[in-house]
Amino acid sequence: MSTEPTQKEQATENQQNSTPTEIFQAIGVITGDVTFIFVEEKNRYIANITIGNYKYNLLPLGSSRTKSASFNGLRKQIETTGISRHKLIVYPKITHYPGRDQQHRIAFQLLAFEKENIDSPIKLNDMEFKLSGLWQFIPVCRTPCITVMKNFSEERLEYIKQAELASKVNFMKASHIPLMWKDAPVNPFRFNPKLEKEQQGKAMFVSIKARFIPGKDMFGFDSLLAMPQDEPPKHLKAGKKDKAEVLKSKMARKREGARKEPIKVTIKPKLKPKS
Repeated sequence: MSTEPTQKEQATENQQNSTPTEIFQAIGVITGDVTFIFVEEKNRYIANITIGNYKYNLLPLGSSRTKSASFNGLRKQIETTGISRHKLIVYPKITHYPGRDQQHRIAFQLLAFEKENIDSPIKLNDMEFKLSGLWQFIPVCRTPCITVMKNFSEERLEYIKQAELASKVNFMKASHIPLMWKDAPVNPFRFNPKLEKEQQGKAMFVSIKARFIPGKDMFGFDSLLAMPQDEPPKHLKAGKKDKAEVLKSKMARKREGARKEPIKVTIKPKLKPKS
C-alpha cells in the first residue's frame, strides 16, 4: 500500500503551512538562450528564447517605457556581457485559434531577468509555474485549460468605465493555459448545450504548481497549492454582448479593407511579329 500523500492530503498540508494569495495568476521561471533582432520596418527590437531545441517569442509587457524596462535592460545586458543564456521570470501568453485541430501557440512576456548573486523574487525552480484560475474546457482547445481572468481592483474598474469598447474588452481578455493534469481532484468544467443553465455546474478555482513542457507547448501538473474552491476571487470579465459587438466591428473592418485593396493587373507585352 502506497504511503505517498494524496493530492487532497497534500493540499490540506499546504494550506496549514501557508495561506496562498487568492488571486488569478500565471507566472513562472524559464532559462534559455535569448536573441534580439532589430526589425527596420517596425523600428523596434524583437526577441526570442531557445529552450532546448525549441524557440519561443519573448515579448515585453507593453509598449510603455515602464512596462518594457526589463526587455530593454536584458538586451543591453546581453550586448554588454555577450552572455545570451539567462534565467527569466515570465508570464505565459497563449494564442488559441478558431479551429479545434489548429495548434495553439505559446510565447512569454518578460517580467524580469535574474542577475548573478541576486535571489529570485519568486520561489520557483526552472520551468516551474504557479497557475491559479478556473479549471475548464474551452471550445477551441482539446486540452483542458486553467483560465486566468483579470483580477479586480477599483483602479481597473474606473479604467474600463472610461475606456472605449474595444480597449475595454481587450483589457479584460482572459488567458487560457493548456494543462495536462491526470487524476485531478475535480473534473474540468465542460459546457453542455443540452443542459439548462441551472444544470450546467461551474468551473472550480484551482491553484497549482506546474511545469512547462517544451515541444508540447503546454503545462503538466506538479502539485496542489490549495484545495479547489467553488467561488473564484473577484475579477473582471467582458460581457458576451460587448465581445460580440467588438468582433462584429473587427470583421466589418476586415471586409472594408479587402474591398479597398487594389487589384493587381499584369499586362503581358505584345509579341513582335516574326519577319
